[in-house]
Order: sequence, then structure tokens, then C-alpha cells
Amino acid sequence: IWPTPLTAMHITQLNWECLLHIFSFLDKNSRKSLAQTCQRLLRVFQDPSLWHLLQFHSPAELTKGNFVLGPALRHLSICWHSSQVKVCNVEDWMKNTLQKDICNVHKHIVNDFLLQVCNRCPNLVSLKLSGCGHVTDSYIALLLKRCSCLKTLQLENCVQITDQTLEAVILHANSLQTLHVDFCRNVTQAGLQQVCRKHPSIILKAERSANMLPDKNPGGWASEKAFKKLLWH
Repeated sequence: IWPTPLTAMHITQLNWECLLHIFSFLDKNSRKSLAQTCQRLLRVFQDPSLWHLLQFHSPAELTKGNFVLGPALRHLSICWHSSQVKVCNVEDWMKNTLQKDICNVHKHIVNDFLLQVCNRCPNLVSLKLSGCGHVTDSYIALLLKRCSCLKTLQLENCVQITDQTLEAVILHANSLQTLHVDFCRNVTQAGLQQVCRKHPSIILKAERSANMLPDKNPGGWASEKAFKKLLWH
């Protein structure tokens, strides 16, 4: 006697917990593709429990819309390792036309994304930015103010990060436990020492930063004034 064949079950017939489990094994692109097949799977894709961790490997990935940004996000990483990073690290006033054109394509993407994080992700616990040459002090300062649960901040090869970010850490990072500012050439030893004095409990790491040749921005005084206005308002 042959056994009765099992009736095939469509994926949408699975319960919610099973669907979430399946989605948890997929990358962002696969989740998005599956979500486009029907309304039920779209709702699974939008479930906040899937999106506590986001990792990106280039600014272009931030514009794909294959993820959900919301209060469930705890850990965010944007690590860009590309030859274009070297172009980003050239001072703006020294870039030729071709270099400026390259940067203009992605210049505002990471900053704009961090602004969304500030507005949507108040429970963020850790942030890592590597090779994000256009990220500025003001966006990091705003994030420190808005994301009061932040415990780990890692900045690597972010050329526009200066002591103004360290000032923001002193003023606003009440929950911060770990701070890395590696290969950020506009961070000074004096700024690092100030953090150590004001927040001795923070685990501070600054590989090469204070020993690198800093920029000399002709308009630096104006940006500093604007930054301090942002901090105090």
C-alpha cells in the first residue's frame, strides 16, 4: 500500500513565525524580491523584528530601498572600501573637476541617511562608519543628541571628522562606552585628551588620528561657528 502523497503547501500558508524565520536567513535583496510577490510577504518584510541590524558596503546601497529603517534598529554599519574613498579624502579646495564630479554623485547620501537614522532610530546602540569621507561633525553631533542609547561609536577614515565630534561626545554621549576615531586626520591629541578627562569611563581608541597631517580649511572658522550653534540649540 503506497502512502498518501503530502499536499504541497504554499509559502504564504506558513504561520507568521515560520515566515519571519525564513526571512531571517535572506540578505536584503532577497527579502525585497520575496516581498514583491504578494501582500502577505510584504508585511513580513516590513516586520520590525527583522531589522535590528543593518550593514552596508557602499553609499549606493543606502538608496536601494531593500530594508526597513525604524525604532527596532540597534546596530548600523556603513563600511566602504573602494578606490573612490581616496578621492573623497582629498580636501574639497584641492579637488580637480573630475574628482568633484565623482564625489557629487554620493556626497550627501550618507549624511542624509544619518539624518533619517536620527529621526527614526532612537534606540540605536552601535554605529560604525568606515571610509565615509563626506560625513561631517554636525550629523554625528545630531545623532549623539537624538540617539541617547548609543554605546559604541566607531569612525574610521572619515576625513571630515574633527575635534567638534569629540566636543559633541563630551556634551551629549551620556551612554557611550566605546569611541574609536581611527585614521581621522583632523582629530587632535588635545581633543582626545579632553574626552579622557571629561569621560574617563569611555574606552577610547584613536589609531594614527592625532599623528596624521591635519587639513587646513580656509573656511574652517565659519563651519565651527555654525557647528557650535547646532550643539547649543
